[in-house]
Amino acid sequence: MLGSSAAAQAGGCAGMCVDLTLFPLDTIKTRLQSQQGFYKAGGFRGIYAGVPSAAVGSFPNAAAFFVTYECTKSLLGAGGALAAPHVAPVTNMLAASLGEIVACLIRVPTEVVKQRTQACPSSATYNILLTTLREEGVGGLYRGYFSTVLREIPFSLVQFPLWEYLKMLWSQRQGHTLHSWQSAVCGAFAGAVAAFATTPLDVAKTRIMLAKAGSATASGNIPLVLLDVWRSRGLPGLFAGSMPRMAFISMGGFIFLGAYEKIRRTLL
Repeated sequence: MLGSSAAAQAGGCAGMCVDLTLFPLDTIKTRLQSQQGFYKAGGFRGIYAGVPSAAVGSFPNAAAFFVTYECTKSLLGAGGALAAPHVAPVTNMLAASLGEIVACLIRVPTEVVKQRTQACPSSATYNILLTTLREEGVGGLYRGYFSTVLREIPFSLVQFPLWEYLKMLWSQRQGHTLHSWQSAVCGAFAGAVAAFATTPLDVAKTRIMLAKAGSATASGNIPLVLLDVWRSRGLPGLFAGSMPRMAFISMGGFIFLGAYEKIRRTLL
């Protein structure tokens, strides 16, 4: 129980640190990916639009992910074929994927409200929430759930095994457990690689969440959304917002995974 509690507190605190510190980069990324274009979506104005939604969802979302991640790793590594060291990447992939599926139940409603506020900075977070509920019901808050999961799972399949592998490699080289800052460096590199690789899926997720209710895009057909982006904007469109996304996730990975390791070790 102590391990789960430590994972929840460490993950939640680390998540809040990242989301609130780097929020402007996330706003820029969302506006670059929006169908209306960067400047029509607000440009550099109201860069903190949607921050209340991020603040509310940040702690429980990150806590849910890490509790699931650590518990799954412990269960899978407790015995059987998945306990062998050479299959550790598979264990990490499965644990991270399950963690994302659970965390997205909390993340998606806050993400929908946050992104709609970011793309329409003249509206307050509370008004966007009420409008979504009035026009689309609770289901509207979960629009883009599957596209978010389909973005997060490939992201985690790249980030977490790479993070664990880099930590193991560095630890073996220096002959002792890594310091928190070293773990953070590994997290930053792993996050940047995973962020770039999954940017097209992030573009699709953003388009689906921001689309007008009842439109073809709002239906959540990811291949069709990506095809539409490809036809209208080509390859640059599919990787729109990749630089701020990589910067956000790289710096976020440094703060998030470094803070997570530090807080967790302190609590344990």
